Amino acid sequence: MTNSEILAHIDHTVLKPDTKWEQVAQICEEALRYHTASVCIPSYFVAKARKTYPALNICTVIGFPIGYTPAEAKAAETRIAAENGADEIDMVINVSALKDGEDAIVLEEIKAVRAACAGKILKVIVETCYLTEDEKIRVCGLVTEGGADYIKTSTGFGTAGAELADIALFKAHIGKNVKIKAAGGIRTREQMEAFLDAGCDRIGCSAARILFS
Repeated sequence: MTNSEILAHIDHTVLKPDTKWEQVAQICEEALRYHTASVCIPSYFVAKARKTYPALNICTVIGFPIGYTPAEAKAAETRIAAENGADEIDMVINVSALKDGEDAIVLEEIKAVRAACAGKILKVIVETCYLTEDEKIRVCGLVTEGGADYIKTSTGFGTAGAELADIALFKAHIGKNVKIKAAGGIRTREQMEAFLDAGCDRIGCSAARILFS
C-alpha cells in the first residue's frame, strides 16, 4: 500500500482544546495538497474553513468528547455545523446511557443527528475503551439501525484508542452498509496500514504528516 493510498483514507485531524486557526489552516492546506479523505476540525472553525477552502471535505465533531449531552443538543449542534459547511459529522454516543441499558436513548440520538445532517456522512463514535464486549455488540446494532454511515472506535480523549480486535468484532456485527473508522493512538505508518488491512475505510489521526513526501 502506497503512502498516497493510505492518505486517501485519512481524516487529517486537529481537535486539541487549545487549537488555533493557524493549525487548522495548516492541516486544510495539507489535506488539499496530499488528498486526504477529509480534515476533522472543531466546529468553531468550520465556517471559516469552508469560506477559505471551498473545495475541502470538512468533518467536525458533535457532543465531543464526552457524549452525554441530550439528543436535542446534539441535533442542534449538528444542524449548525451542517449550515456552516461541514460535509461529515462524527458524533459521540451517550456512553452512560448505553452502560445503563438505555439503548433506546442511544438509538434516538443517532437518529436525531442523522436527521439533522441529512445528505451528509455520519460517523458514530462509540468510545470502545469504556465498553464491554456485549456493549460493543449492542452498539453495532444501534449504529446500524440508526442509519449511520460509519461506526468509529474512539475520540482519542478516552483511556485508550483503537484496537484491531474491535475492528474484527465490528465487522462481525455491523450492518452491510456501515463502514468502520479507527481513531485514537494511531501514530505510525504500520498502524495505519494494519487498520486498513483489517477492514477500516477511514483512519482518524493527527500523524498523517509521516506519509507526506
